[in-house]
Amino acid sequence: MELGNDLKQNITTMKKSEIKKMPEYFDRYINLTDDVTYMEALEISLAELQNAPIDKWKALGEKAYAPGKWTIKDMLQHIIDTERVFAYRVTAFARKDRQQMLSFDEDSFAKNAFANRRTVDDLVEELILVRQNYIALYKSFTPEMLRLSGKGYNGAEYCVLSMAFCMPGHQRWHFRVLEEKYYPLIE
Repeated sequence: MELGNDLKQNITTMKKSEIKKMPEYFDRYINLTDDVTYMEALEISLAELQNAPIDKWKALGEKAYAPGKWTIKDMLQHIIDTERVFAYRVTAFARKDRQQMLSFDEDSFAKNAFANRRTVDDLVEELILVRQNYIALYKSFTPEMLRLSGKGYNGAEYCVLSMAFCMPGHQRWHFRVLEEKYYPLIE
């Protein structure tokens, strides 16, 4: 994708520290990213995904660290679904759609996605494609669009720029959960 000079400058200058108001709840994810440009954060998260320990993920199989918790496949599907939901939300905000966004029930999504019938490789491939799509979406945003905000399902406002950091941080959050609670399950 060829970028105009305005967009090229935008990508190289807008950092996490430029988020005017840190969105409630999502700050836990955003704070897991470095203070780099939003495009760097997205590209780093793509590289982290491409270099993920897939063999460990496969070794987990259907294991979960506690009853009712997700499997690795459920978690990967959750990251995919969340990114798609937020791609819609930031597109709506960037296009100045002022309606309040609907919530999504992540547990219902997980239950009805039937991720465990899929392979880890298939889910990782899809997640890489979804992340590449998210990156392409962000490449299309102007500086003005990045500063626009909208209302989430709970009425809290967040801006388009903040969600460029939220998705990489969300991924890191779940990767940390894997390290802390799932990897010890591998014999």
